[in-house]
Amino acid sequence: MGRCSLFANRRTSLLLHQIDMNLPPIPPQPDFALFLDFDGTVVEIAERPELVRLGASTLQALTELSRLLEGALAIVTGREIEAIDRFMAPLKLPVAGIHGLERRDAGGARISSTDASEVVASLTERLAPLVDSEIGLMLEQKTSALALHYRARPELESTCLRAFEDAIADMPGIELKRGKMVLEAKPNGKNKGTAILDFLEEEPFRGRTPWFAGDDITDEDAFQVVNGLGGVSVKVGEGPTVANYRAKSTASFLAWLEAAVQHIAAEVKR
Repeated sequence: MGRCSLFANRRTSLLLHQIDMNLPPIPPQPDFALFLDFDGTVVEIAERPELVRLGASTLQALTELSRLLEGALAIVTGREIEAIDRFMAPLKLPVAGIHGLERRDAGGARISSTDASEVVASLTERLAPLVDSEIGLMLEQKTSALALHYRARPELESTCLRAFEDAIADMPGIELKRGKMVLEAKPNGKNKGTAILDFLEEEPFRGRTPWFAGDDITDEDAFQVVNGLGGVSVKVGEGPTVANYRAKSTASFLAWLEAAVQHIAAEVKR
């Protein structure tokens, strides 16, 4: 390796350290599998779900990282797969959507756990009066889940929670997931942790050490699974967590991620 390459590699390592000392060191060889939450991790949270934007530099970093990891990079999110594809186009990664209820593997095959469209329709009808009566509340219908967003009306959190709990009270098998200014009802049995386990049974993830980064309460299931497998878990932002590393913010994590891609690329060329 030439002196210029050595200098660039040292400079990148120093940058990684300076960005956020609480983030994990990058192994010399890309022999891990990386799983990333979307909102609050890959993109900044927006007031409405459709308003998030994926930065050009982040898209470039993810594209390169997927190549360096030989495809062992997946998004694990509460969103539907189609929504992730729209935001990340033209990049098309393996995705676990709706907290693991649907998945697209590295080969492009789709796996769905259940069809809860009737539950979604029923819950929408039950919660519509609340949403119609309060400006700023929004229902997001998914194929197998329903989310109630109250980011624009945080003072209504307890009201929304009571209404949601009442709405699912007579629905066995439906669980309530709490997130940042959002409540979501979905069939139980699958979560972000089980999604990661499912990916790890398949190529190119099989045999690799799992890394996962996420920012929300719903990511704690994945942190527990990754920790149990001896992997690396990163909590993005504030709040109690079982993750073994923490990024100060989404911006801090993305800066680390982009520098990490440069670091891995330099190591691979050595």
